[in-house]
Amino acid sequence: MGRKSSLTEKQWSEIERRLVKGESARSLAREFEISEAAIRKRFGTQTKQIKDVANQMVAAETAFAALPISAQISARTLADELKEVSMHLAKAAKYGAATAHRLAGIAHAKVAEIDDAAPLDDESRQALGDIAVLTKMANGSAEIGLNLLKANKEVPGADDVPTPVEIVIGVKDAAKHDDTPA
Repeated sequence: MGRKSSLTEKQWSEIERRLVKGESARSLAREFEISEAAIRKRFGTQTKQIKDVANQMVAAETAFAALPISAQISARTLADELKEVSMHLAKAAKYGAATAHRLAGIAHAKVAEIDDAAPLDDESRQALGDIAVLTKMANGSAEIGLNLLKANKEVPGADDVPTPVEIVIGVKDAAKHDDTPA
């Protein structure tokens, strides 16, 4: 755990505002008598992201304004519908996660019905079948939420396999090694 910052939240907000406007972290660090590293740690890539989003918004607004009024109405309607779909999917993911949690809990409770001494008797087989069905349903219910989570994270693909590296260790005979300058 690091030490408490010597700056107030108001000062940090001022630094962030000025970074976004284009001032350098170095000059702000000097002015506020903190390290550049402290500024980078606090804001990381956030200021670049803010600038990128602001530029995208300006480009979108410019392109939107260039459209005829009827096309602007169509674009706004489509954007609203896309937002609505997104909200419905988020809610479906939330409900699906809750359903998955409940079904997994029921399946977990069913495990108690399995006879450890005779796991393949008729009652245990029925419980195992119920557990399998409940688990499959729970996994299916969680699918929308899991897909949304994957879409919002940088998930390494199958192609991102680490390159194997060969490590060679050599042994020298210290008695035969000559360190005297020539």
